[in-house]
Amino acid sequence: MPDTLLPKSLVDLATRVIEENAIAGRKVAVAESCTGGLVSAALTEIPGSSAVFDRGFVTYSNEAKQEMLGVKGDIIEAFGAVSIACVYAMAQGALERSEADVVVAISGIAGPDGGTEMKPVGTVVFARAIRGSEEKDAEQRIFEEKDRGGVRRHAALVALELLLP
Repeated sequence: MPDTLLPKSLVDLATRVIEENAIAGRKVAVAESCTGGLVSAALTEIPGSSAVFDRGFVTYSNEAKQEMLGVKGDIIEAFGAVSIACVYAMAQGALERSEADVVVAISGIAGPDGGTEMKPVGTVVFARAIRGSEEKDAEQRIFEEKDRGGVRRHAALVALELLLP
């Protein structure tokens, strides 16, 4: 494995994402909140990623989600930033604002603070949008690992899996 700061699991999966999407002729993009660019970092760690990775949006704040991705304030007010509705809007916005064929959006509560009874620390939501498809692929997961690094690492792995053809 090349010299990297990232965990081997992330680099290995990012390698598959780049290689398999290159074969499929697909470009990918990501809209990240709680992962703070970790998915983008993993993808760009791979030689040849420029042929596949179009761009990454790091939209950590609600304002950034609205300004960069066009997420409506009503969605965030009604459902919260950590919701299926929000990540679906993030994914759609990233697809509209990129050259990608497939986009994954991620938002969550990495901790140690910020959790509630309804959305505890470790809650992460994902959405995938595919250009030209009406498919609505979104899910919520609650990771057992409650440390910030563990939540972010697991979220990045799920996001990378969603980018596989």
